[in-house]
Amino acid sequence: MDYETVRHAADSWGLVYLFVLFVGVIAYTFRPGGKKAADDAANIPLKEDK
Repeated sequence: MDYETVRHAADSWGLVYLFVLFVGVIAYTFRPGGKKAADDAANIPLKEDK
């Protein structure tokens, strides 16, 4: 394997990997049960310590 072959594989498969990761993060964020979890996380700084 030479440098050009490895670079071409990294360019093409790296792009596919990052795109799939991006779509997964977006899908996880906008899943049906995500609003309650996001609201709970947003209110953490406002909760009083006991």
